Amino acid sequence: MRNDILDNLQSEIYDRCRKPMNKFGIGCYYHIVAVVKNAEILAEKYGADKEIVMIAAWLHDIASITDYSLYEQHHIHGAKMAYSILKEYDYDEQKIELVQECIKNHRGSVSLEKSSIEELCVADADAISHFDSVPSLLYLAYAQKGMGIEEGKEFVKSKLTRSFQKLSAESKKHYQNKFEKVMEVLN
Repeated sequence: MRNDILDNLQSEIYDRCRKPMNKFGIGCYYHIVAVVKNAEILAEKYGADKEIVMIAAWLHDIASITDYSLYEQHHIHGAKMAYSILKEYDYDEQKIELVQECIKNHRGSVSLEKSSIEELCVADADAISHFDSVPSLLYLAYAQKGMGIEEGKEFVKSKLTRSFQKLSAESKKHYQNKFEKVMEVLN
């Protein structure tokens, strides 16, 4: 496990999330931390390459936090950025390609075929991360979007339901209890 890369990526992502040009604010950092945590859990559960999964999880949103104009295609731009970053660490070329595929295929809102268990882990971790950041979703609904109590609650419930539906069948089973408990609180 390349802890040097993982530690440096965590620091670099934190720094990028704090910059004024990051339109998502520091909340994005906590989203990424949740993705990394869930990606590690899923990698262990599914027997995936944990190092690949965790590096890809740290880098999956790098394009959109670096330059908001890249958001719509951030999975494509992020894969390119990951290549440049990982080459600086003299990271193995084949492993870089695996990380890039995880980043390219992480978006649940873009229907992309997952060709490896590592890609599935990152995509599922991204979707389930919203359950670890319910306060951020409530803040988005109430403070940023100015919604009323019921409208904001429905907005968050809808977002979480969509996130849960994006999970693979196996991950749905794994996270069913978490989904039900969060929805119970919101009801």
